[in-house]
Amino acid sequence: MISTTPPTPIPHLYPVMLDLTGRRVLVVGGGVIALRKTEALLEAGAQITVVSPDFNPQWEPFAARVTQIDRAYQSNDAAGYWLVITATNDPAAQQQVFEDGERLGVWVNAADDPQRCAFILPAVHRDGPVIVSVSTSGSAPALAGWLRDRLVRALPSGVGRLAVQLRSERDAVHDSGRSTEGMDWRGRIDELVSGTDDGSTTDQVSSEASLPREPRIPPGRDAPAPS
Repeated sequence: MISTTPPTPIPHLYPVMLDLTGRRVLVVGGGVIALRKTEALLEAGAQITVVSPDFNPQWEPFAARVTQIDRAYQSNDAAGYWLVITATNDPAAQQQVFEDGERLGVWVNAADDPQRCAFILPAVHRDGPVIVSVSTSGSAPALAGWLRDRLVRALPSGVGRLAVQLRSERDAVHDSGRSTEGMDWRGRIDELVSGTDDGSTTDQVSSEASLPREPRIPPGRDAPAPS
């Protein structure tokens, strides 16, 4: 079935990864969806306050990890927070939170309500430091989840360990006073992926000989700036 309502223009969104470690985040809502959002925020290291007149019993194990305010959202509750996530079944409350966020300069996300969002949340898969995220700009969350699952099946095994290995190798290059710009990292990744698929470890820092080769600088050209 196709809606006869004229479609809302889809914005050209700017993808970004946020470091929420130690940052204050407000969650509005005490249901299961709000709880799921809170779990992800806790994993990201955020300091969370939750405001809701009612809390689902599933919140009980998280009582010591968040600050709970047992009342409905009030105007200006968003002040002083870095992000606000709202997950209620009350459109008027969602609108109030969004308007407060716009006025106060606080980013607001409203679950399943893209018109009241300053940012949206993609479908995510994590393996250590590797994050695979897919978004349809709020158009079709189910499609974003489907695409994420297809992409995850294409990932090499141990891709999180691979990222840790490559970080160690980049650090080793920087420690030696060299730049990592222009090195053949793709070739090095191919080597490590084939080793990972064979079941061999990638936990040890590679030898100097196995590090990516630096590009040959043509005469008269400067070397790349340090990264």
